[in-house]
Amino acid sequence: MKLQRLLSLTRQALDTYRLIEEGDHIAVGVSGGKDSLTLLYALHHLRRFYPKKYNLSAITVDLGLGNMDLEPVRALCREFDIPYTIIPTEIGTVLFDIRKESNPCSLCAKMRKGALNEKAKELGCNKVAYAHHRDDVIETALMSLFYEGRFYTFSPYTYLDRMELAVIRPLLFVSEADVIGFKNKYNLPVCKNPCPMDGYTKRQYIKELIRDMQKDNPHLKDCLFHAITDGNIKGWPEAVRPRR
Repeated sequence: MKLQRLLSLTRQALDTYRLIEEGDHIAVGVSGGKDSLTLLYALHHLRRFYPKKYNLSAITVDLGLGNMDLEPVRALCREFDIPYTIIPTEIGTVLFDIRKESNPCSLCAKMRKGALNEKAKELGCNKVAYAHHRDDVIETALMSLFYEGRFYTFSPYTYLDRMELAVIRPLLFVSEADVIGFKNKYNLPVCKNPCPMDGYTKRQYIKELIRDMQKDNPHLKDCLFHAITDGNIKGWPEAVRPRR
């Protein structure tokens, strides 16, 4: 995927769900993976011509698992002139050594988001951008359906009343295949995920299930995504319809 297409799809999400307003200071959650680095690229290049001016800060929550070289990410932020903050934590120690969690993903996500949101507020940000893409939206909906008995997935825009902070997801219309293509084309400085659960989660199971089901229905993801965007799911704002 070329940068131009990434910017087009990102702007489509921003405009459809009114994700950015004039003067926003947005904290981009950067894990060092392909998704978050693609988001950083998109928001950096888009702000050069997007009609609503906004500022960016990049934040990484270090889980304390070791073996994660973030210097390439730091160099990219310097190139983009984006302030970069690394938050040292002991989340990995808490999850794997102290609590010995067998299914740590949910608690890990909650702790990471808490640390990220608090640092965003400290830096004066009013919004946090997560790098969830189209496939994440679909997979989360199926995980909710299979494991919780409800049809639900995270929304493009969420306001956290307690934090007085908004969460936005600008990559909503970007597929994971496009992210992979973008990573390869632009040689993104991806950091290897040090988490021992990487590749052995419920999400990975759902991802592989969808892949298998697509063999019989190549349009499966399109159908699922349409069901989500038009499904009146709680928390999903109505799309802004273009004027005729």
